[in-house]
Amino acid sequence: MAGMFLGADVGATKTHALVADGHGQALGFGEAGPGNPDNVGYDGLLDVLNGSVQMALDQAGASLSQIEGAGLGVGGFDWPSQREGLLGVVRKIGLTCPVKVANDAIIGLLAGAQEGWGVAVVAGTGCNCWGWDRDHRVGRVTGLGWHMGEAAGAAELVEEAIRAVSRGWSRRGPPTHLTKRFIEYTGAQDVEDLLSGLSPQRYALGPEAAPLIFRVAEDGDQVARATIAWAGKELGSLALGVVRQLGIGSEAFEVVLVGSLFDGGSMLIDPMRKSILTEAPLARLVRLTAPPVVGGVLLGMQQARASEPGARQMLIATVAGMLDSQPRGPVGVD
Repeated sequence: MAGMFLGADVGATKTHALVADGHGQALGFGEAGPGNPDNVGYDGLLDVLNGSVQMALDQAGASLSQIEGAGLGVGGFDWPSQREGLLGVVRKIGLTCPVKVANDAIIGLLAGAQEGWGVAVVAGTGCNCWGWDRDHRVGRVTGLGWHMGEAAGAAELVEEAIRAVSRGWSRRGPPTHLTKRFIEYTGAQDVEDLLSGLSPQRYALGPEAAPLIFRVAEDGDQVARATIAWAGKELGSLALGVVRQLGIGSEAFEVVLVGSLFDGGSMLIDPMRKSILTEAPLARLVRLTAPPVVGGVLLGMQQARASEPGARQMLIATVAGMLDSQPRGPVGVD
């Protein structure tokens, strides 16, 4: 067996761990609950890493001492000042091999980009964007959402749609069928009851309501379509910021689309693509279809300088077969 490597994908809703050999053969998979330290603290992160990693090791018939390199993508790891605390958690797990801890967008990039560099745009509940150039110089946004002028994940999309409903009610904007659908969704009596109830949170319209906006848009509502186009342009602006930081606008590279919001398809992706191509005409947008934890294993291989040609494709193929054969929660990026 050619070495063994560990990857982990730690997010706000789940944690995945994967053990593979140096050829890219997936050997063991583990799953646990949320591990984003912003939400569960370092003790919670340690618990889910211990559980998911041990599960993957047990399935692989391996021990920590056999791991030659590890890569961990951690949601909520946004600033260098957090690195030492995260590495402290890693040391408690018992890993003694070379380890790289990165923002979870980076492992999404590695899992989705054929050349192992480019830009990853994450749009799930929230949004984020990180990138690497050929020399692995980093470009990134803050990952802190509205407060830093960064949009749009599902939460921001729903907030923008609520504003559109409000503008329609006050005649500051056109009417929209979003009003009727939001009234039905919340159980409000009418639009005034909806709007008055949203402010004190008597009614809740959170990111889980984002699919409603796409359905209304598919029925031809122009306000809903414009709201989704706004989100696409915002996501495109995140990518362009990273492109400018890295100075790769004239190069051919992949923009990896990570997260469930991209299930909305062309209404979201086309405005995003149009925005990006204005400054990076050779960029190619690709959806991430592999579990991001694949990128964690590749990051681990890089730490041991043990990556082999074809390892990424082998990982994608073999982990898909492994996950298809066992019960599990949803695979995705938070």
